[in-house]
Amino acid sequence: LIIRAFFWLVSLLLSSLVWFIAGTITGHKDGPVQKYLLIFGVLVSVLIQEAFRFAYYRLLKKANEGLKAINPEETTPSMRLLAYVSGLGFGIMSGVFSFVNTLSDSLGPGTVGIHGDSPQFFIHSAFMTLVIILLHIFWGIVFFDGCEKKRWCALLVVVLTHLLVSALTFLSPQYGINLVLSYTIMVLMGIWAFFVAGGSCRTLKLCLLCQDKDFLLFSQRSR
Repeated sequence: LIIRAFFWLVSLLLSSLVWFIAGTITGHKDGPVQKYLLIFGVLVSVLIQEAFRFAYYRLLKKANEGLKAINPEETTPSMRLLAYVSGLGFGIMSGVFSFVNTLSDSLGPGTVGIHGDSPQFFIHSAFMTLVIILLHIFWGIVFFDGCEKKRWCALLVVVLTHLLVSALTFLSPQYGINLVLSYTIMVLMGIWAFFVAGGSCRTLKLCLLCQDKDFLLFSQRSR
């Protein structure tokens, strides 16, 4: 979890470096240039994050193979579990950095909403932080499964949905559309990640009814 969070910080550092170089070349001009620069920065940041996600997968894969070679009898964590934990670390660090700037702005000076800004800015930022954290968990599970099974279309879907959710932030101040589309993508990715992780309608029913599958099988055999 900590290492994955560190990987996200390194990806943020590289994205900031690219942003600084691009801003220096353009001279930090306002107007359309600044808008295109912002779009370029978001695109590069997403691609760098996904590149580091893949790099972290390769690192975990090599580490697991090394542990098995050293001690074949030792049980190593499954890639599904590692995918969840790494996605959680990625999402937590991303959420912290996405919301810390908003919290710092809330201290002043000024009040949101005076000059035509939406007074719902802070609550919208909180909901977007939540959806980003959950999406990174789901993206991590789907991404790792795609790498394991060499389903490159799954990796492409993760990258494209990441780009789409990031692009939706440009719809501000149309927060309603932004949140609805982002949460729709989150639900779809969550369902995909659930089945990829080995879930099914039957196991979901057992979970909701607080029934353990192994206990039920034992009870049926006992009868």
